Amino acid sequence: MLFDDVWQRPELSPRDRSLVTVSALVALYRTNELPFHLKKALENGVTRVEIVELITHLAFYSGWPTAGTAVSIARDVFADLDQNSSVSKETENADA
Repeated sequence: MLFDDVWQRPELSPRDRSLVTVSALVALYRTNELPFHLKKALENGVTRVEIVELITHLAFYSGWPTAGTAVSIARDVFADLDQNSSVSKETENADA
């Protein structure tokens, strides 16, 4: 229901919804949901630089502990995506 209904409403783009969602998750210290939504944000066109800036900005509003934890989670998500991308490229090259 959530992704089919709320995320498809035309008033906000998926990219904007991702920025809002990641911001809320960081501010509310929702560490379990954050990795999924960071990946979703990247799929929706939010850049890594924008994610880091979002977390940095929120440090002043939600507190340094929430931002510090979010940075660690973002690093893990970025590293995981880089590793999976590297493995995919190796598989493609092996198949060629």
